[in-house]
Amino acid sequence: MKPSRTSKAWMREHLNDPYVKQAKAQGYRSRAAFKLEEINERDHLIRPGTLLVDLGATPGGWSQLAIRHGAQVIALDILEMEPIAGVTFIQGDFTADETLAELAQVLNNRPVDLVISDMAPNMSGVASVDQARSMYLCELALDFARNHLKPNGQFLVKVFQGEGFQEYLKNLRETFEQVLNRKPKASRDRSNEVYFLCKNLRKAVT
Repeated sequence: MKPSRTSKAWMREHLNDPYVKQAKAQGYRSRAAFKLEEINERDHLIRPGTLLVDLGATPGGWSQLAIRHGAQVIALDILEMEPIAGVTFIQGDFTADETLAELAQVLNNRPVDLVISDMAPNMSGVASVDQARSMYLCELALDFARNHLKPNGQFLVKVFQGEGFQEYLKNLRETFEQVLNRKPKASRDRSNEVYFLCKNLRKAVT
């Protein structure tokens, strides 16, 4: 099938993207590594020994950066991921019992310092459908963070602005004491993605 004008334009932009070139030069699997790098430089999320879970990790750019900063990285994805030295990879749906059981075995009762999620759904091209799928992934990531973070742990999640965005932000603020908005330079200008950095779980009301 002949490539469309849109796909040709995207490929030209991708190949000329300075972050794509920089990722290739530095051995990162995706330009997304520089989004996490900028946020980390500002907010000091990752330190040597940080126990970190990377949700939807494939192809592994965020896990690569975290390992380079000395973190202990557990990466989860329903898709396969090429091995990264030092990263423990679990393939499976992170909401499934068998995947959570494998994670529990790896964690060995250790609470998690940081949960990161750069997940996005496979895009259908139908904006309303894609937004709903994206928000659903964000909700799953938040639920995971609630269940696995230590009380002073942190949660970094990518969210696309659109239907459900404000309600999700409200949920974040009800769950964490501090919610910060981040838009790294490596995030393309036309993208409606933002990142929320959430700190300190609120105590559950009993």
